[in-house]
Amino acid sequence: MLGFVGGTGPEGRGLALRLALAGEAVILGSRDPQRAAEAAKTIVDHEPSGLVTSGSNLEAAARADTVFVMVPFASHSTVLEGLTGLLDGKTVVDVVVPMEFRKGRASLVEVSEGSAAQQAQALLPNSSVVGAFHSVSAVDLLVPDRSVDSDVVICADDEAAMRAVMGLAEKIEGVRAVNGGGLANSAFVEGFTVLLMDINRTYKAHSSIRIVGI
Repeated sequence: MLGFVGGTGPEGRGLALRLALAGEAVILGSRDPQRAAEAAKTIVDHEPSGLVTSGSNLEAAARADTVFVMVPFASHSTVLEGLTGLLDGKTVVDVVVPMEFRKGRASLVEVSEGSAAQQAQALLPNSSVVGAFHSVSAVDLLVPDRSVDSDVVICADDEAAMRAVMGLAEKIEGVRAVNGGGLANSAFVEGFTVLLMDINRTYKAHSSIRIVGI
């Protein structure tokens, strides 16, 4: 089962929808279980086979084998500290971008560990942290019959965990998984995502990325 901690936003719901459509059981988590239940209902309309459930963040972390972290960066460390024991021995896919908004524009927040994913690994020494799915368009993910047409750059120090997440990514129509190397490289992907958001704001678009030549 795949768990989504803080998974009620557009990106979490979109990823959960696409992976459920690919046959993966998912549980949407939130600090407020009622909010998670309401978010799950929006997915069940497209995927009624019973693969989508909901609960608290604690339930999502406990029940899942692979856990996606989708919370705002401001609460990133606090949420992970509260889940430490529940995530031991599991793969944790960190989708968090360390950013803040000023006058409607996103800016990158400096992380002492180097990146949000590296911060997660420091807080979860008994988990395998993978940085992935930062720049995929939530707008595209939420339309189940639309090809996503995006590369997903995946960074990890654990080769097996990286390969497993690459396999999940390529279950989404139109997505190609790209091996982005070690977890330290997640800083570049997170930073580029902030740039991509600014580009999308300028062009009133919801573009993603493609890497050519490989």
